[in-house]
Amino acid sequence: MAYIGTGVEYALHCLLWLVNTDDKRPSSRDLAEIQGVPTAFVAKIFSKLERAGIVEASGGIRGGYSLAKEPEEISVLEVIDAVEGHKPIFDCKEIRGRCALFDSDPPKWSSRGVCGIHAVMLNAEKAMRNELATVTLASLSASVFGKGMPQSFVNDVKIWFSERQMAREDARISGMRSRSKSTKDI
Repeated sequence: MAYIGTGVEYALHCLLWLVNTDDKRPSSRDLAEIQGVPTAFVAKIFSKLERAGIVEASGGIRGGYSLAKEPEEISVLEVIDAVEGHKPIFDCKEIRGRCALFDSDPPKWSSRGVCGIHAVMLNAEKAMRNELATVTLASLSASVFGKGMPQSFVNDVKIWFSERQMAREDARISGMRSRSKSTKDI
């Protein structure tokens, strides 16, 4: 099992679109559909991101998500912890005291101090978390969107989100007209 699951990948891709959609507020459905990922999974991820204060939601037909903070203030580590929870990369089982050559009680020297393997894993985790804390959505966006992605594609995505939002608005207005007409017929 991967330490960092696909939920983090989906979250980061979706958040990068929020960084680059100007004032649009894409829905979780729109964010899922543009990337071809499960809508229900993205909705679940976004509820975690909202609880963590990374995104904020607005309700209604015009509703959707926006970043709750500036992209420079949101680290990749913050996103990982929001989606996955803060969990260690290594779960030491202290097997060093279970050697078959030990009688029922292992000698004290066999389990004194932090296990050397566990210490290596703790240092690796600390280095990884420190690195992930230095990467922000702003720097990640610059890296992803600045490496060969044509601006025309980014513009196409903005138009796509805008058209989706207008379609929801048209559906809302049409629904209001239908309800109003049926009320008058009564």
